[in-house]
Amino acid sequence: MLPYHLQNLGRDRITPWDISQRFCWNRHISSCMRWPGNDSWAPYPYFSSQHCPLNWRPPCLFLPNRNQFQQWNWRPDNFTHTSLFHLSSYIMDSEEDKPSSKRQKTQGVIKRHWEYLCQHNKENLKILGDKHVDQKCKDEKEKFEFSVMSYNILSQDLLEDNSYLYRHCRKPVLIWGFRFPNILREIKHMDADILCLQEVQEDHYRKEIKPNLESLGYHCEYKMRTGRKPDGCAICFKCSKFTLLSANPVEFYRRDIPLLDRDNVGLVLLLQPKFHCTVSPICVANTHLLYNPRRGDIKLTQLAMLLAEISSVAHQNDGTVCPIIICGDFNSVPGSPLYSFIKEGKLNYEGLAIGKVSGQEQSPRGQRILSIPIWPPSLGISQNCVYEIPQVTRVEKAEEDDVTQKQLEKTEVLVAAKKLSSNLHHHFSLSSVYSHYFPNTGIPEVTTCHSKNAVTVDYIFYSTEKETINTQGTEVAFVGGLKLLGRLSLLTEEDLWTVNGLPNENNSSDHLPLLAKFRLDL
Repeated sequence: MLPYHLQNLGRDRITPWDISQRFCWNRHISSCMRWPGNDSWAPYPYFSSQHCPLNWRPPCLFLPNRNQFQQWNWRPDNFTHTSLFHLSSYIMDSEEDKPSSKRQKTQGVIKRHWEYLCQHNKENLKILGDKHVDQKCKDEKEKFEFSVMSYNILSQDLLEDNSYLYRHCRKPVLIWGFRFPNILREIKHMDADILCLQEVQEDHYRKEIKPNLESLGYHCEYKMRTGRKPDGCAICFKCSKFTLLSANPVEFYRRDIPLLDRDNVGLVLLLQPKFHCTVSPICVANTHLLYNPRRGDIKLTQLAMLLAEISSVAHQNDGTVCPIIICGDFNSVPGSPLYSFIKEGKLNYEGLAIGKVSGQEQSPRGQRILSIPIWPPSLGISQNCVYEIPQVTRVEKAEEDDVTQKQLEKTEVLVAAKKLSSNLHHHFSLSSVYSHYFPNTGIPEVTTCHSKNAVTVDYIFYSTEKETINTQGTEVAFVGGLKLLGRLSLLTEEDLWTVNGLPNENNSSDHLPLLAKFRLDL
């Protein structure tokens, strides 16, 4: 016999437990959650996101007219994205849960399609309906094709530290046990040859992410952020396609430079395509730049440090530069000075407000102008974003060559003038995989969407096809170059709010994964 207050629930019976009344009392019994094995007539009360703690798990259930309890292993991490369960339409408990313009949206699955950018390649690709599979054309035997995925998977610690960004989400979908199977499903489904992941929490990487990816045939490299930050960047590649030549972590924190007091990092790998030993290796970089919209000086310096490391890794012994792919969350919007610098290879920042660098800060008040130079000479990186030869070495060489004191003084003046320049350069020819606006409407594409914002901050940049660039009298020859064959389409903010923004029941990060396919001429 059940206690009296539970008998009042009629056929919607649950076992007695301490906190059930707080969850179920006066709830809308018509709002139901159905789970694998549940009888169609037996609803289960829906629990509000405001009343259900992250670590809560429902009790054992039983049905009437049964002699034994039926216990369900009801855990979010046992759910999948399939039709095994259904979530009813959400009943808002507070006007604060979601912005007014984004309420009363239906749940569903977002649809992204494959965009072909190389016509002859269209017949040789399968759309991601079942699985993205590479099929080389007979006349393409001399081509090496591979795919790259960039994905900010949303660190659980950062999610919980910034919970105000996810007020639109039901609490159960924010649990890591629910989120990770969805993230792994996306990775399996897209089946990329190279994965660049950001916000990878160290304990999750060690215990779950790395073992699962290794079981799928990936080799994984990881760099955790410095200081007390528990997340970092990972680059994983299929062992069947690439051999690792070198792994080069980049720490942006510098104890002796006040400007660089943030714990962001980068990771640069040099990969050799397997079975094509005569072809140039590929340099793959991954990073997550500082978020703070008002600190454009730090973002530009972090970017320069990453480019300097890429330049060091990508330069070959014969003087050529191998193809380059740069992925990451750059915390900068399309068209911003930082974005333009990556694509155009130059930036004159004289008079540029510090908050305008990334294009995220709208308020003009209280913004100081970028100093010239942005970073101190002690960093050892030039305005061309390459590592400088130590000054001591230059002086010693001058003494060996018997250079006069007057010539040395003239050299020092030239070096000082060069360092005071407000012009930044890099010698890579980079393009963005995405165009960032839909061609027919001009509506912006977005890569991240949460309660406060929807914008593009994630990118895949790649070095274009064969070309020679003259940088201040020095020719830089790029080997091979990359041809962009296709990409997985992005969405508008409106599209994402039709499925309740990000994260949601099927997409477990507040960022969308980016996916592109390239061809390297052998």
